[in-house]
Amino acid sequence: MIALVGAPLRDSGRGWSSIGNGPVREKNCMNDKFFVDTNILLYAHDSTQGAKHERAQALLQTLWESGDGVLSTQVLQELCINLRRKSGRPPSIEETRKLIEDYSKWNMVVNTAESVLRALDFESRYQISFWDALIVQAATHCEAAIIYSEDMADGQTYGAVRVMNPLK
Repeated sequence: MIALVGAPLRDSGRGWSSIGNGPVREKNCMNDKFFVDTNILLYAHDSTQGAKHERAQALLQTLWESGDGVLSTQVLQELCINLRRKSGRPPSIEETRKLIEDYSKWNMVVNTAESVLRALDFESRYQISFWDALIVQAATHCEAAIIYSEDMADGQTYGAVRVMNPLK
């Protein structure tokens, strides 16, 4: 079951959750934005993950209500694949499509060839994986203050962006 428009994130009964259509926001990034890495989204939508599911779900609910969440095309692509491959109870293609449509209403960083070139610079400068560098590039591009991630080093700073693990 997909959540109703504007409804809070909740369990669908299949082991994953939908947030529903949050308020439509401007697509331009501003300060006080919070970039969300794929792993946080995965935990929020997979109720088989216990406490991590609950913490991620609460964070995303707050970001839906505030309109301060930021994603990138990379994160949506990873979510689409990983939800269906790694979830305890994977959603159908149609359910996955609905989630992607919902998240497309968030502030979105669209990766371009220039994004890839900047990510290569970040990879070299910070000695991180290319995929993490692409996340840092997207967060930096939209001037996010925080990257919420479990995979990246908690407390690490990349220029003006700091990584925070909200699942601790």
